[in-house]
Amino acid sequence: MNRQIRTLIVLGVALLAAFAASYGVYAAISRIPVREVEVATRHAVVAARELKMGQRLTSENVKLVDWPAATPIPGGFDTIDAVVDRGLIANVLENEPIVETKVAPKDAGAGLPPSIPEGMRAMSVRVNEVIGVAGFVVPGTRVDVMVIMRQKEQSFARVVTSNIQVLTAGTRYDQENTNGQAKPIPSTVVTLLVTPEDAERIALAQNDGSLMLSLRNPLDTQATESKGVQSAALFGNIAPPPQAASAAARPAARRPAPVPAAEVPPPPPAPKVYTVEAIRAAKRSEEVIK
Repeated sequence: MNRQIRTLIVLGVALLAAFAASYGVYAAISRIPVREVEVATRHAVVAARELKMGQRLTSENVKLVDWPAATPIPGGFDTIDAVVDRGLIANVLENEPIVETKVAPKDAGAGLPPSIPEGMRAMSVRVNEVIGVAGFVVPGTRVDVMVIMRQKEQSFARVVTSNIQVLTAGTRYDQENTNGQAKPIPSTVVTLLVTPEDAERIALAQNDGSLMLSLRNPLDTQATESKGVQSAALFGNIAPPPQAASAAARPAARRPAPVPAAEVPPPPPAPKVYTVEAIRAAKRSEEVIK
């Protein structure tokens, strides 16, 4: 028997031993009876399908499921009757538990009004694809509202209010056409959640000028501080008007030379005076000769 045959025999014996050991362990484990551990559960109301904000809850769009009693849902419901005829104030995904913070109070009705917090107002503004940031202004996003005032000589742009939450985008028909997909909404109206003071500013700006919306990062919560910009500041120093420029380029008119005053002849020179010293006898005197 050569060396190669001995090696094959050793490998075959090892494989048979491993198979026998594995089968023995499997047989021993399969004879162990299955122990079922009962976990205490309680009922929880969840959404039977995806539900939109403002929708009224019925017995058809919610269901009861078993939920571990050791980890109860904060603010959850355990009966369907507790949520029927109550409106949603936030979107709910399929099989998501219905909690108190996502439904309107009893007898508050459905639709948009129950989702407006106390002290706030919902205000709609007309938009298009440009103003609505190409349709990406969707419910839940935050925007800055900017007004453009057009005057005769120059225009002026400034942020009216900042960090405003978008409640709805478009009509209900526009929202249903998206089918819950993350794609732009071709809306013509956007509803904003604002304070009464901001509602007054937006109303005045919408009446006297044109509104623009600028989309914000949801993590950027700082108020926008801007003094605005005028059209004259876009290009630095502006050239003077044509009339002023032509007046500056025109040479100055020549003024007539002043007329010299009449020359007055100088006075004649004073006559020369000579002094002569005269000596008469013992007297000396001086005489003036002109």
